[in-house]
Amino acid sequence: AGVITADIAPFALSELLDNLAAEYTQVARSEGLQLHFIGCSALVRSDIQLLARILRNLLSNAIRYTYSGRVVLGCRREHQRLSIQVWDTGMGIAEERLEEIFQEFKRGDVQRPDQDRGLGLGLAIVEKIARILGHRITVRSWPGRGSMFSVQVPLSNSAPKALPKPVMSEPMLERLQGARVWVLDNDAAICAGMRTLLEGWGCQVVTALSEQDLARQVDNYHAQADLLIADYHLDDERNGVDAVARINARRASAIPAMMITANYSNELKQQIRELGHTLMHKPVRPMKLKTAMSHLLGRP
Repeated sequence: AGVITADIAPFALSELLDNLAAEYTQVARSEGLQLHFIGCSALVRSDIQLLARILRNLLSNAIRYTYSGRVVLGCRREHQRLSIQVWDTGMGIAEERLEEIFQEFKRGDVQRPDQDRGLGLGLAIVEKIARILGHRITVRSWPGRGSMFSVQVPLSNSAPKALPKPVMSEPMLERLQGARVWVLDNDAAICAGMRTLLEGWGCQVVTALSEQDLARQVDNYHAQADLLIADYHLDDERNGVDAVARINARRASAIPAMMITANYSNELKQQIRELGHTLMHKPVRPMKLKTAMSHLLGRP
């Protein structure tokens, strides 16, 4: 809609790919597939948030349209550019449809029978974001054998500015041990990734794709909880802010809430601040998430 502007800066690609690989390895495994990841330490110039959105959509699509086999995430150097590639052993796309799949509301003919149909916006969003970034998207496909989608990003000669690493004190780390955390997100991939991450920090995690799904698992929201992490954009035009309000309205005491979103609008930022929630933007870096959770869990 013309409201997204790119924040181009150099960064180490491993910072993004390592996190995505860890998250989607879990998702692929839950679908009976393997994710094979070839790491890359190159420095590139892009908007890390927007590039993450492109790669998430490509990885989700690869899993969605692959019945068996594997998905591969890796890179190939091409002169002064780096081609980030997602390969799959899925059903492939007929040559005459390769242009059409980037149009809004166009979907592949066949996908895994247990997958929701989606809106057919994934590749249209990929194409629009790539245009904003000035990155080229290419696709090659072999019907019945699989596909390869790639995004070309410029290599960087300069290193990113070093950011001071937040220091985690012992009390902050202890707060995460045994913390009861609810995660509400309509993307199964995000839920799987968050569960792996948070359980690795010692949290007791409940993940849910909808409010109804969460209610079933946590005694209609009455179970004990220390923190609620919600995605802002949920299904059926619902949002995380309203979901948190409805959940807390049915409890004796409100759960501290953290809102995660790819929406960078100042209006949303102001609204969440006024409600007293914590706001984090996608893609969420694990250390930043851990620090924010520790502060929330340490509130009196």
